[in-house]
Amino acid sequence: MTTLAAEQLTIGYEDRIIVERLNLEIPSNQITAIIGPNGCGKSTILKTVARLHPALSSVIYLDGKMIHKIPTKEVAKKLAILPQSPEAPSGLTVYELISYGRTPYQTGFSRLSKHDYEMIEWALEVTGLTNLRDQSVDTLSGGQRQRAWIAMAIAQETNLLLLDEPTTYLDLAHQLEVLQLLEKLNQEDGRTIAMVIHDLNHAARFAHHMVALKNGTIVKQGTPEKVMTAEVLKQVFNIDTVIVTDPRTRKPAMISYDLLK
Repeated sequence: MTTLAAEQLTIGYEDRIIVERLNLEIPSNQITAIIGPNGCGKSTILKTVARLHPALSSVIYLDGKMIHKIPTKEVAKKLAILPQSPEAPSGLTVYELISYGRTPYQTGFSRLSKHDYEMIEWALEVTGLTNLRDQSVDTLSGGQRQRAWIAMAIAQETNLLLLDEPTTYLDLAHQLEVLQLLEKLNQEDGRTIAMVIHDLNHAARFAHHMVALKNGTIVKQGTPEKVMTAEVLKQVFNIDTVIVTDPRTRKPAMISYDLLK
C-alpha cells in the first residue's frame, strides 16, 4: 500500500507555476530519495504533500484517505515533517525539544502522559542523545543538533517521516551518522521515509526508491539502479557522469562528472 500519494499536483506562487500536474507516490516501508537541481520544486513538493503549503490543485492521499479531509491533529499522528535548517528557541534543551513531538497527543493544558515520557526516552536512546538530554540545543554540534530534530520527529510516533535536506551543512561523518540513523529507523521500525537530498551517492546508497525531478516534472523514478544512470543524470543536471557499482554497497555510485557543453 502507498502511504502517501499525490495526483495531478499543481503548485505555484502568485503567477508562477512551479509544479504542474505531477503524480507522485511514496512507497510504504521504504526510503525514498528525491533528487534534482536547485529550484526544481523538491522542497515545495514535500511541504505541499505534508499540507504545509497550499496546492493550486491536487488530490493528496494519506493512507488511502484524502488528506484535506483528515483533521490536522490526526495528520500529525500519521506524518511528521522536518523542514530544512529548523531553528529552536534559544536556551531550549534537547529533552524539551523532543517533548514537542508529543504535541499532537495533548489536549488543552494536559500534562505529558506516561506514554509520552516513554516515547521521549525512546527517541533519546535511539538517536544516541541520552547523555545530552539536559544540554541546550544551541550548544550542540551540527550532527547532534540534526539528531535532536530527528528525535523530535520520531517522538511524534508517526509511521511516515518527511525530511528536507537532513544532511545540509554537515561534514561527511555527520552526514553518514544521520543517514544511518534513518536507515535504522526504516529497517527496525518499518518507518516510511522520504527525503530531499543533494548528494547523489548518498541517495543511491540509502534509498530503495528514487525520484528525479527537473522543472517540477518527474524525469525518472524507481530503484537506484534505474535512476542513478548517466542518461538520467544528463537529463536532470546537464552533466556527463561516470557511474560504477560501489564495491561495498553494490549500489550505483558516481565517481566523476563534468558539465555538458
